[in-house]
Amino acid sequence: MKRRHYASIIGLVVTAGLLGAGALVVGQSRVPSEAVASSVTRTPELIERAWRLPVAAKFHRYVSWQSNGSRCGPAAVANAYRSLGEAASTEGKVLAGTGRCWTGVCILGLTLDELAEVARANTSRRVTVLRDLSEDQLLEHLRRSNDPGRRYIVNFDRAPIFGAGVGHHSPIGGYLEAEDLVFVLDVNSDYQPWLVERKRLFAAVNTFDGDKKRGLLLIE
Repeated sequence: MKRRHYASIIGLVVTAGLLGAGALVVGQSRVPSEAVASSVTRTPELIERAWRLPVAAKFHRYVSWQSNGSRCGPAAVANAYRSLGEAASTEGKVLAGTGRCWTGVCILGLTLDELAEVARANTSRRVTVLRDLSEDQLLEHLRRSNDPGRRYIVNFDRAPIFGAGVGHHSPIGGYLEAEDLVFVLDVNSDYQPWLVERKRLFAAVNTFDGDKKRGLLLIE
């Protein structure tokens, strides 16, 4: 009986810890709606043009929102795979067999390398981590983000763009080169898709997650 009692106590402690960590992730990621609106571009004409870009068009003007504040990575991969016609088109299917986020929460989120491992688990496509990018290298990849055979997921820190928030993953829908604007298909329903100047996105990508720089996942 004592063993069962102790096991129950340990289970409750672990569950409380997981829930607390999940709440911490969600709490840290909140940015006031007015800050979101004033930080990025959502001019109707530009957003309409962005949705017509070759890659963005494959998403059919639909983004499946992340199920909680910690699962932006799996949601980003699921959306990218859906646009490519892959079977792993939901968070659950992307995570299947990976052992990641089994509680329903990705504790403290997933790093770029961890997300790459998850992305490779249920596809035959090549998944490449791109980090330590220079501004010119990011520009070259953004130009190639309009290639229908490629999908990019960007890992960035929200703070340089929105003034607050933490690390995040979302697919890139394409690049309006004449305006120098990147179309980010944000998987968080509080943000939704937005356009941002390339240099500002670079500043958000050129940050550290632990001891490594953030960057891009290339799926092809």
